Amino acid sequence: MKKQLITMTATVGILFSSAFNTQASAHELNHTVQSGDTLWKIATENQISVQDLKSWNQLISDTIYVGQKLTLLAPHTHTTYGTYTVKSGDSLFIIATNHNTTISQIKSINQLASDMIYVGQSLKVPSATSTNDTAPKTYTVKSGDSLWLIASKHGLSVQQLKTMNGLAGDEIFVGQVLKLTSEGSTTQEPEVKTLNVEALIAEGKKHLGAPYQWGGSTPAGFDCSGFLNYVFSKVGVSIPRTVETIYDATTSVSTPKPGDLVFFTTYKEGPSHAGIFIGDNKFLHSGTSTGVTITDMDNPYWKARYLGAKKVNL
Repeated sequence: MKKQLITMTATVGILFSSAFNTQASAHELNHTVQSGDTLWKIATENQISVQDLKSWNQLISDTIYVGQKLTLLAPHTHTTYGTYTVKSGDSLFIIATNHNTTISQIKSINQLASDMIYVGQSLKVPSATSTNDTAPKTYTVKSGDSLWLIASKHGLSVQQLKTMNGLAGDEIFVGQVLKLTSEGSTTQEPEVKTLNVEALIAEGKKHLGAPYQWGGSTPAGFDCSGFLNYVFSKVGVSIPRTVETIYDATTSVSTPKPGDLVFFTTYKEGPSHAGIFIGDNKFLHSGTSTGVTITDMDNPYWKARYLGAKKVNL
């Protein structure tokens, strides 16, 4: 049968989306290429990098074909399963990161239809044991990297990565070599971080009237997630760059408190807009037609599109 060639047409940039919801095969160990698939789409759905996907499948180009079977696990790894009991403050993102796996894998293993979990819930989690000691101990920063991306890829928290490398801020540079283990590092007690809500809201209000700009992340122009990313970074908190990844990396709350994030469904299904809840039933955000502004939660447009509130995990 003539193989149908599919070429990768999307460029992987700083925008990392988790908007694809297609179910992969059992336990997310393999993927059979379907019509319309690209390496970028498959990698994004399974929260791995295109480079890893190519490396694990010994691909020398971005060309794949319908019916091709791709492994979604690193070679020389045998996967067994343990259990984890959900604690207060947990989210699927936190559990997946701490167990060096993905949200989609945990959902598949536990047959979860949504991201909702509850305290005391027992979840199966992958426990990978490598047949050889090949786990990297250092990582060299590449263009487009952030501490959040590097930490997530290697099963660490941003704070762990900063502590191991003696970093005071979130700034890194291309070519910088970062430690991925605590070997040879001075033992430090992890910093207990709290969100300075007053400073966060004050920083956000400084930019009232700043124009909306698609892809913007500076006071010269913000999109909604660029505004959140900028404001949180100013108070020492690192969050992902896109609305979808922010949504996955935060924990649901029933009622928002000042400093929490409120999410909305606008131009597509799922979270596509977000702002900072500031109290008095109002939120601070960068709207496409308003720029940075304060809006009432009972505004008919936003009330009809409200998706829920979440808190940032520190």
